[in-house]
Formats: sequence, C-alpha cells, structure tokens
Amino acid sequence: MALKGVRVLELAGLAPAPYCGMILADFGAQVIRVDKMKSIGPADSMARGKRSIAINLKSPAGVTVLKKLCEKSDVLIEPFRHGVMEKLGLGPEILLRDNPKLIYARLTGYGQLGRYATVAGHDINYLALSGVLSRLGRKHEKPYMPINLLADFAGGGLMCAMGIVMALFERARSGQGQVIDSSMVEGAAYVGSFLWTSQNLPVWFTSRGGNLLDGGAPFYDTYKTSDGRFMAVGSIEPQFYSTLLKGLGLDEDKLPGQMSVPDWDEMKTLFQDTFLKKTQAEWCKIFDGTEACVTPVVEFMDAAQHPHNADRASYFKNDENETSPGPAPILSRTPAIPSRRRNPLIGEHTEEILLEHGFSEEKISELRSSGSIESNKLQSNL
Repeated sequence: MALKGVRVLELAGLAPAPYCGMILADFGAQVIRVDKMKSIGPADSMARGKRSIAINLKSPAGVTVLKKLCEKSDVLIEPFRHGVMEKLGLGPEILLRDNPKLIYARLTGYGQLGRYATVAGHDINYLALSGVLSRLGRKHEKPYMPINLLADFAGGGLMCAMGIVMALFERARSGQGQVIDSSMVEGAAYVGSFLWTSQNLPVWFTSRGGNLLDGGAPFYDTYKTSDGRFMAVGSIEPQFYSTLLKGLGLDEDKLPGQMSVPDWDEMKTLFQDTFLKKTQAEWCKIFDGTEACVTPVVEFMDAAQHPHNADRASYFKNDENETSPGPAPILSRTPAIPSRRRNPLIGEHTEEILLEHGFSEEKISELRSSGSIESNKLQSNL
C-alpha cells in the first residue's frame, strides 16, 4: 500500500482526527490511537485498522512514554485546543527536538493563531466563520448545515491527511519534519474555493437559494416521486436539459427558455407536478442510460446495492457485517486495503506497542502499577 511503513500516533479525539487517522491507515500506515485512561468506551467510530494504547498524560511517566513513542514515529496527529500540548510538555518544539523528522499535525477548529484560537466550537461554528454556511440553504430560509461533513471531515480530517502526505513527500527530499497548522475554518473555506472564484461567472443571480447550483434553478434540484422517493436532476447543459424535458414528456417549444430566471419558480412547480406522476423506478427506467443527468436519490442504506456501486465494489463489509464506503481514490499499483477487523478496545494493544518500542516487561508492569498506562485485552469466552 502507498503509506506502508509510515508510523502514525493519533491522539484520541472526535470526528476529524479519527477520520484523518483512518485515511492514513486505509492506505497502509501503521496507526496507533493514544487513548485516555478510564474511558467508558471509544467515541471513535473510525478506528478501522488502528491499534490502541491507553496512557495517562497527566502523569510525568505517561508523558515520558508518549515522548518515547514519538521518537520512533513519522506523524503525530494532535486534535486538542491551542496550548493543551504545551501545558503537558509535549509541544512541537520539544518533540521535534527529539525527533527532527516528525510531522506534527495540529488539527483544530480555529487554528493555532487568532482571537478564536482558544475558543470551543463545532463544525457548525467553523463553517459559519468560513463564510460557506451563509451560502447553504433554500431561498427565504435560514442557512442550513450539511450535517457535520464540510468542516469536520472535508475541511478538517481530509485536509489534514492531505497536509500530512505533502509533508511526508517534502521530508523525502529535505529529511526534515515540520508542524502542520490545520484549521477547520480555513479547510472548509478552501473546500469552498469555487464560491469565491466563481463570483464573476453566470452562476450567481441573487441571494442564497436562488442561483444555478443552490436549488434556485429548476434543472438542478431534487423532486419527489409518487412513491415518496426522490430523483436528482442536474441537467445544466442545454443538450441535457432538452433530454430532461423529453423524458418528462414536456414540449420545450412551449416553455420559457432554460435560463429565463424569472420563470424558474413556475418551471420548478411544473417539474414537481410532473415527477409526482410516476414512481422512482418508473423514472429510472426512463432516464437510465440517457444524457439527461437525472439519477435516483438512493437511500443511505441502499447505496451499496445500487448496480453502479456494486459494479465497482464501492462499499465493503467488515467482520461484524457492517457496511462502509471503501477508500478513495483507487490507486492502480498500491490500492488501499481497509481492515475488516472490529475497532480496537481502549488500551487493547498497550503492552504490545510498548514492547515494540523497547520497553521491558518489568517497566511495563511498573507503569501499569503507577497508573501511567492501562491495558484492556479482550477476554476469551473459553
């Protein structure tokens, strides 16, 4: 796999950092999740392919353990608010002094600098500050957040993983590590670059919800079918629009022009009424294989079974029969091979990892007795 041999330490956190670590693990990195001790259970639902060590970072001995792990690691993913690692004596100036090749990735909402750097927040706050949230939502309605996908995962975990891979690539030339300041506000804005760079294009006509790609255009929207399902319409180009109208049984010559913006609301009502006359399956039979850019809105739990996704084996099941999307993109020589094993228990691999890093069994026993580490091996039912 592409990242085979890359050693990653991921300090346990919520959503963005686990996703970043999972991406690296899927593509071959050896990812160790550093968990807090005495945790009720892992909040990380994206622990695929990782191992877990439980360390008490509030104890000097626990801090020493993490420092030693960092000496043999390529990457550290740190998801805490600004200043937390420095208070623990684990800031980048210390860890890079001990291991100059370390990639120290700091993944936070607001970044390491700025007046919000120490402030708490979540995806909706980062997306709001980025400017992107103001563009999301229907006309005459309030801004609407796309779950927590844009800031946490796209602008956070995915951007951080990209930064790590770029830093690793640069290190191959310079031999030097570096610090990555990955801000979810900036990441979300960067993902939304098109919103800024397209301002002079004939895409934007009015405020939120009245434009070409945000639900304003009748030919770029979703429509309910007679069986309560939905179809997605993306017939932007004139030739695709003509095919759409033909499939709907509408006479283009008797309708307003496609880009007649004042008529969009009326056209949308016409499309709504038309789509309600058939089931989703019936519309699929009409549009599948055509150049109309019309597809079914596939239900979440049915996505893996859609014929196209099945053709590509785009989803897979783990050993517990849970379905997940496969890693993307697909590399021809070194494709990702996601682990199918269950997620690790907190501290399940503590002893195994410490032995690999040169700790003796006596030292491990001493650390356990002092409350600096924790082991939680899966007990056999035999």
